[in-house]
Amino acid sequence: MKYLAQSLALLGALTFALPAPAQASDESPQAIEKATEVAQDAHEDMLDAFGKGSLRPGQFLWKDGTDEVTRVVVSLSDQMAYAYDGDELVGAATISSARKGYITPAGIFEILGKDRDYRSKKFDNAPMPFAQRIDEYGIAMHGGEPIPGYPASHGCIRLPTKFAAKLFSATDVGTPVLIGGLPPYFHPELASND
Repeated sequence: MKYLAQSLALLGALTFALPAPAQASDESPQAIEKATEVAQDAHEDMLDAFGKGSLRPGQFLWKDGTDEVTRVVVSLSDQMAYAYDGDELVGAATISSARKGYITPAGIFEILGKDRDYRSKKFDNAPMPFAQRIDEYGIAMHGGEPIPGYPASHGCIRLPTKFAAKLFSATDVGTPVLIGGLPPYFHPELASND
C-alpha cells in the first residue's frame, strides 16, 4: 500500500510538472477581439503591399517568390483572407465563408491537418482541394469555386483554388489562422439581449 501511495504521489507530481498541450483553437471573447483587430488592419496592409483596396470575387494577389506563410488572417466582414510571412503581407484573396444558418468560427486557430485531395464526408463527396483543417469539426480552408463575393459555404473558408494551392504549399501544420469580424448578414441589433 505504501508503494501504491508513493506511485500515485509521483504520478500526480509528474502531471503538474508536464506542460499542457498547446491549444489548437481559442474562441474566447478576447481571441475573437484580437482576431477582429488583426483582420481590420489586414485591409490596410493589402493597400500598402499591393496598392489595391479591393478585389473582385474570385480574385487574389500573391507576391512572387513567396514560399512561406507564417500566419493567415481571415476577415468575415470583408470576405477576405490574408497571408503573411512574418509581418509582411504576401497574399490576399476573396473568400466565401458560412452562409446564413451555418457558422464559420471566429477566434485564433492553428492548421491541424492538410490534405491536397480531400473530399467532403458530409456534402456528397464534394471536392475540397488543398484543404487545411482548423478545427475538430471539419472546418477548413480549401479551394473551390465559385467565390461569389458573399458568404455561401457550409462553414468552411472557400478560397480561389489557385490561391488555395499556393497557400497549401506555403503553410505548415501549426500555422496560426486568425478569423475575425462579423459576416455581412449579421445584424447586431437582432442579436442583442435587450
